[in-house]
Amino acid sequence: MGVKGIGFAFMIGAAALASANALDRPKAKDVPNPELTEEKFAETVHRWNGAFLWEPASASTNITTRFGDEARAVFGPIPDADCAGRGAKTIPLEVDGNIVDLQPNPNKAGNPLEFEHRDADGTLVKWTASIAKCDKPSLAGNVTYCGLNSRLNRVVKGNVEWLFLCRKSNASLELEPDPYWQRSNPKFSRFGSIGFNRGTGEIVFFDGRKDQEVFDWSKPFVPPGGRSYSDTAGRAAAEALYDQTFQIECSACHDNKNPYVINPHIGQARIGYPDGKNDPRARAFSLGAYLPRLPRNERTPFRVIGSGYTSTYAAELKNASTVRDPNGDCTECHTLTTQTTGQRLAPDAVGREPFISNPSWAQLLELRAEKENYRQVDLHRTEWARRSGGGRIHPWMVPANGNDVSGHSSQISLDAWRELSDCLWGGGGPECGYRPLYTPCPAPGKRAGGDGSAPGDDLAVTVLPPDPGLPAQRRIRVRWKYLNSYGEVPGRDDVRFNMAVRESLIPAAGEKPHAKDYPSLDEAMGKDFRALRPKVGLSGSARLMQDASYLGHARFSEPSSAMERREYRLDFPGTCNRRYAIRILPKRFCFDQSNVAFGFEDYLLLADVRCD
Repeated sequence: MGVKGIGFAFMIGAAALASANALDRPKAKDVPNPELTEEKFAETVHRWNGAFLWEPASASTNITTRFGDEARAVFGPIPDADCAGRGAKTIPLEVDGNIVDLQPNPNKAGNPLEFEHRDADGTLVKWTASIAKCDKPSLAGNVTYCGLNSRLNRVVKGNVEWLFLCRKSNASLELEPDPYWQRSNPKFSRFGSIGFNRGTGEIVFFDGRKDQEVFDWSKPFVPPGGRSYSDTAGRAAAEALYDQTFQIECSACHDNKNPYVINPHIGQARIGYPDGKNDPRARAFSLGAYLPRLPRNERTPFRVIGSGYTSTYAAELKNASTVRDPNGDCTECHTLTTQTTGQRLAPDAVGREPFISNPSWAQLLELRAEKENYRQVDLHRTEWARRSGGGRIHPWMVPANGNDVSGHSSQISLDAWRELSDCLWGGGGPECGYRPLYTPCPAPGKRAGGDGSAPGDDLAVTVLPPDPGLPAQRRIRVRWKYLNSYGEVPGRDDVRFNMAVRESLIPAAGEKPHAKDYPSLDEAMGKDFRALRPKVGLSGSARLMQDASYLGHARFSEPSSAMERREYRLDFPGTCNRRYAIRILPKRFCFDQSNVAFGFEDYLLLADVRCD
């Protein structure tokens, strides 16, 4: 860990002209003021700085509101989840190459609800009373395979985007001619939100509670944590809305180093249409490039945010890996993983059943479940969609040509698939190129992976004149500037500073301090911290102030948006003829199981209070 920013501050007076020998003789002034005990120090520091000493996302112990506060500290303000807004899209349902919707049939007495089939030109093809199969069934598992009229909204602000999914599903997992499935009906059963920073790979998942069977998108949904720390009504509504048990492991599917699960069901023009975006059906039915292509690779940063979520799935997040296809068929363009991307999406993409050559007992149970899911999806796929049918869109990934299914590329060979599938289930060796899927929490600072910002030449210490009535006491002020620019989120608020102070006599000759004279890194980190006031106390032989935010950012207030460095300031009391060695250490609150990441660089300052 580097040492930077060594500075000196002196209080110059007439007595400073006296000989250095005068400092050799102990005097009453050289002894710390008995009133300035550790308790008094802590009380004074808290009085001067306490409003700005606070841990982000610490206002609530409720799982939901704390989770929302953590997400807001990383991604900035969270928009309301609005599945009925202007930007929202309806996920299409296609059957035999036609678009389907549930409408009253005007050709029958009583106008019963039936399924209307129209071609790419909008021409009515037929009406049917039921839909048993579709061209692009859902791979999600435990949702209606051929669901109709689910809604998706994507909201983008700078590097950060939010996806809100209002999914219609039912207990039978089969589509029925029920008013529930109509586009005009705002009722739905599965509510999910995803936040993602394209620059940093940070991702967060919120799900609606699982004991609620029906949601309504007529009105937007408040973010978890409300819209701010002070949004009492919003926070109460969020606690009633979101799942506090994290029942669904969202990161198992959304694990391709971006927020999207791109497969034919989601209706993107680049998947499941022979001529891609130029295909007549893609132009008529698809959502186009509503979910844009985000190039990623196995080295791209990727990290899940949320202490509650990451504690629930700590083992899964730790063990997840990216995979390289030993044959080079499937990972030249894509990131496959040992999670659902590899174990469910990949088998469906290539039209091969999940396989493990030598499964453990636990794997055998999981393999059976995935084989059954594969079978059920296939049972709900139309013959038209198969390579042997008129549509020829499944398998939807082929060797060499990837998602281009317009030609006559052959299906991946059985041997090549089995070798890849072994890798995807964690049963391979070096040929699989395993790498951890999730990357560590980045420390603040200018090193690789940091936020690129650090205190600089503006780091300074000043000894202020004495307060009236306290001639032996001084206020020592430390200032610096810093911008938490990681991910280019103007309202990001996950970095704080610790400042440790060690007091001693000024050496007789005024020698510069040695490294050992400063508080240690452990002391600055607060490893043996004993609080005397909130965020103020003792750490080893040093006094420690923890979790300093920028000047003016009071406890549980929202950060202002900023693209310029903010001013930080901490004051502490000092005594005449004493030396104060100071170590400042930045830290990032990770909101995952690593808790805090301290900066690789720390900053040293020195204040000699001379007032003889």
